[in-house]
Amino acid sequence: MIALSQAPVAKAEMLIRKPAAEVFEAFIDPSITSLFWFTGGSGRLEAGKSVSWEWGMYGFSITANVLEIETDRRIVVEWGEPDDYTQIEWKFVPRGDDQTYVTIANSGFKGEGDAMVAQAIDSTEGFTMVLCGLKALLEHGVRLNLVADKFPDAHVNDSRG
Repeated sequence: MIALSQAPVAKAEMLIRKPAAEVFEAFIDPSITSLFWFTGGSGRLEAGKSVSWEWGMYGFSITANVLEIETDRRIVVEWGEPDDYTQIEWKFVPRGDDQTYVTIANSGFKGEGDAMVAQAIDSTEGFTMVLCGLKALLEHGVRLNLVADKFPDAHVNDSRG
């Protein structure tokens, strides 16, 4: 077994050819986020607020506690079960007036080394799909249904997200 010298961090990055305010809003407003990631959210993200995100096709929901918001620049939440929270940080870096470089980092994985690495790999894959879905939606108006199609045999109903 190889020992870890530092805890793994999942990271996904993507250039979105839309202004930072529009890209930021896509993660703040659940009516937009539900078009490329989850199927429903209990409210807009606001610092100090907790929201529920659900993936109806999988019969799954999770609570996200919003820790920090810097309008059009950064979002930080913790999510998961209280003893197993991980932290997600979104950074939105404008590139001119009509492009945004988005970085999503997920950290704080729990468990032994192998378990933490597996969680980080899964998270990297998931957030990469989220960014690809967002890019297709904002740049081309296309819903790719990536999250719903990742595990089609796990669907508990016909919802698509």
